[in-house]
Amino acid sequence: MKFNETTLPGCIVIEPQVFGDTRGFFYESYNEAKFQEAGITRRYVQSNVSRSARGVLRGLHYQWPNPQGKLVSVLEGEVYDVAVDIRRGSPTFGKWAAVMLTAENHRHFWIPEGFAHGFCVVSEHATFAYQCTALYDPKGDASVRWDDPDIGIDWPVSMPLLSMKDEKAPFLRDVQADRLPEFLA
Repeated sequence: MKFNETTLPGCIVIEPQVFGDTRGFFYESYNEAKFQEAGITRRYVQSNVSRSARGVLRGLHYQWPNPQGKLVSVLEGEVYDVAVDIRRGSPTFGKWAAVMLTAENHRHFWIPEGFAHGFCVVSEHATFAYQCTALYDPKGDASVRWDDPDIGIDWPVSMPLLSMKDEKAPFLRDVQADRLPEFLA
């Protein structure tokens, strides 16, 4: 298992060692000892799966004041996955990192608490899995606009299919400070 830092400290791309032959493949998707050695010490308390069609963009989502860290991967298809640092006072506030997650590359993306998360489906459809460090909290559910020009994400689609919630999400500059996590050095 390889743990690769992104341009956002704490956001890590995980590449498992895949063993395959004519019958198929096997890989270890999670190993607590290896993750802890890489600095990912969170416990997962909720597991989710979603399926989306080409062009669907989900995000940029986060929870506050009960934040969730997420370990995400793709079981079928391909997605362009993005994390955005939304921690007030962070030296990388408003910066983003992206990774292609596909059923073929078997990558996982660790997005710690304090980051917004979103993804866009680039295949015909995609089945997306995520492990969360906190239970879903509808009262803390929040989002930032996917096309916020101050963030400047280079999405692979120009006219994505969005939920009503994502269409109406605020720009990061318009989110009240108490609705954003704080950077703790």
